[in-house]
Amino acid sequence: MSEELQVTLREAIPDDAAALIEVMKQLAEETDFLIMDQPALEMTLEMMALNLAALYESPNNCLFIAFVNGKIVGLASIKASDDYRVAHIGEVGISLLKDYWGFGLGSLLMEELILWAEEGQLLRRLELTVQVRNQRAIHLYEKMGFEKEATIARGARSEDGAFLDVYLMRLFIN
Repeated sequence: MSEELQVTLREAIPDDAAALIEVMKQLAEETDFLIMDQPALEMTLEMMALNLAALYESPNNCLFIAFVNGKIVGLASIKASDDYRVAHIGEVGISLLKDYWGFGLGSLLMEELILWAEEGQLLRRLELTVQVRNQRAIHLYEKMGFEKEATIARGARSEDGAFLDVYLMRLFIN
């Protein structure tokens, strides 16, 4: 694969539902760093399309898709509550197909999320959890300004049942 990729980023829309389901299944197979449960992987096309429509209309939730040659290769999301007291807190998630690691797409997606949060003026805190062993992701998050707030012992579980520590990281949005 060449070092230069032509990448297109945009918010997900209901028409992306089928392709998104396929990419989510591939992502779940490629890495054990993700926290993706079975119901998310078994979502019907109709359910996914409805979820995407709701995300697109939400002032504090979003899902961005990265395309290379018309193919979805990465996802970046912010999930937040509608409850007033915590509606300013967005949980960040980023996933890239393994073939596209190391090309700067994670940085590009994170920059887009942060810009979206800043422009929306509703979110004031972005947070995420990341497995302590996922040094590549931790480096990205720190580069983008996230700081470690806590270590959560046994915050995740591996496929073989072993407990894993995770960091809680945050970024304040001004």
